[in-house]
Amino acid sequence: MSTALDVDPAPAPAGRVSVARERLVAVASELFYREGIHRVGMDRVLAEANVTRATMYRHFTGKEALVAAYLEREDAGVRGLFAAVAITAGDDPRRLVELLIEAIADDVAERHDRGCPFINAAAEFPDAASPIRAIVTRHRAWFRATVRAALVAAHAGDEGAKQAADGEGFDADEAAATLVLLRDAALVGAYLDGFELVRPAFVSRARAAAGL
Repeated sequence: MSTALDVDPAPAPAGRVSVARERLVAVASELFYREGIHRVGMDRVLAEANVTRATMYRHFTGKEALVAAYLEREDAGVRGLFAAVAITAGDDPRRLVELLIEAIADDVAERHDRGCPFINAAAEFPDAASPIRAIVTRHRAWFRATVRAALVAAHAGDEGAKQAADGEGFDADEAAATLVLLRDAALVGAYLDGFELVRPAFVSRARAAAGL
């Protein structure tokens, strides 16, 4: 059984890749994540990226467009992580779920010790109809659907999975929603308490929720 996941990358900018654009997005991403979007002004981003304002406006209409690029970069990173896990898992769907849980834990420990970039951005952009919130919503919907697909494949032969519709056995929808909540909690907990304290509980609860 194939364990391929929906890990298509986020849309890339049209045309040739600009070195200045990539540097600008990389610097802005680090600053926005580490210090907060509204706290970081464009003058500082431009200075640290060594990019002129004119160059910035050739690629972005303004700061909000740069914020969108930052979140799309984060989204692409998670999709790339999932794609790498799928390759490693091969045709073993249960192994895929195991590796996804470990990969999420590694990502929190190594790259996201300041909380979830999507939750942080949503807190700074309270208008649910804003383009920034649309990116957040799209990422979370993709994450939940991708995890659910992996869980369905992992439990395809389980009698309990067939009984879930009757209120018994393994429920992939509930399990996927639980794993999303556990990831959210791990990201916040890692920031507040340190991931060395949070990781064992996250992995244990995530494996239980996934039926492993």
